[in-house]
Amino acid sequence: MNGFSILRKHSFKNVLPLYESRFFSSTPAEATFETKPFKLHKLENGPSPTVTLSSEDAIKYYKQMQTIRRMETAAGNLYKEKIVRGFCHLYSGQEACAVGMKAMFRDTDSIITAYRAHGWTYLMGVDPFNVLSELTGHKSGSSRGKGGSMHMYAKNFYGGNGIVGAQVPLGTGIALAAKYSGTGGVCFTLYGDGAANQGQVFEAFNIAKLLDIPCVYVCENNGYGMGTSSSRASASVAYYTRGDYIPGIWVDGMDILAVREAARFAIDYCSSGKGPLVLETETYRYSGHSMSDPGTSYRTRDEVQEVRQTRDPITSFKEKIIGANLVNIDELTKIDSEIKAQIDDAVKRAKADTEIPLSELAGDVYSKPLETTIRGVSPFQSLEHMNIGPAVNLR
Repeated sequence: MNGFSILRKHSFKNVLPLYESRFFSSTPAEATFETKPFKLHKLENGPSPTVTLSSEDAIKYYKQMQTIRRMETAAGNLYKEKIVRGFCHLYSGQEACAVGMKAMFRDTDSIITAYRAHGWTYLMGVDPFNVLSELTGHKSGSSRGKGGSMHMYAKNFYGGNGIVGAQVPLGTGIALAAKYSGTGGVCFTLYGDGAANQGQVFEAFNIAKLLDIPCVYVCENNGYGMGTSSSRASASVAYYTRGDYIPGIWVDGMDILAVREAARFAIDYCSSGKGPLVLETETYRYSGHSMSDPGTSYRTRDEVQEVRQTRDPITSFKEKIIGANLVNIDELTKIDSEIKAQIDDAVKRAKADTEIPLSELAGDVYSKPLETTIRGVSPFQSLEHMNIGPAVNLR
């Protein structure tokens, strides 16, 4: 392929890393890309749309997004087999949001989210096997099988939360604790467009601004709150401006590099004493609201398919890093095979795992219980409290 044919197939902006890699190095250490412009609210300057990516990070981010996608597909299949019961909300399509933010986390930073928590649990250090075991209600789960889909935890990860919007004031409190303790950390507090109209969200915004709390409020706008489109539910869909007196940034949530740079900016902003910040990551979910929602009564299959073909966060990232010669297709094919094998093995082990014994049902209700018994289903039935493991986020 000569230079002119390359230029015909690619825009000049995207071809620069391709030329650099082909003419100066067989495997470049890094490449530069341009993201969609960020939209700013009450900010003079925002994240840089020019981003640099190393080969090492390219492989890392690809692995993480692909693992989440595979794990969520497995979770959906387990639900259809009736091995996973209750609620189950999948993150497929939104992987760039989580992986992009996590890429910038420091040891002092925390995260709290709503109920699409499986991917975050994995990113915060829990093995896919333990995530799937939690989903199946088995003892190797991150919450010993007692939490299920919406209640998984890890160090600096304060879980999924099942009450719409309730995690927003909680995240504000986590960020306040960081400020009070002087750790220098921030808390990323995630909520969806469906929760954006909750009164408690605005109450949290108010106190956060008053006290300059280092909280990064992230509205993951996937276009639908349950079965209602954002345009039908919100008088204003510019969620990054909804903090009013709190500065905000709109981000292309399907571009992991854009999310990463926005997260970098947010951490620098909030940890420098300037108070809270609102991010809106515009993204998309492929599944319905939950596994009980087919997701086709309020949108068409063609709409979902179009997003998969034109905006998929994994496919588009794959094309970028191959085009920039940061990785080759054989490497990614090998990674795909390894991830498939890992998740297939995790599914088998999660299915074979067992439930906790009945005697452990009241275990770890408290970290330091004042009483040794816990009320059962009636005042006349008590359960013995026991300590099974440490509370991972108890300071």
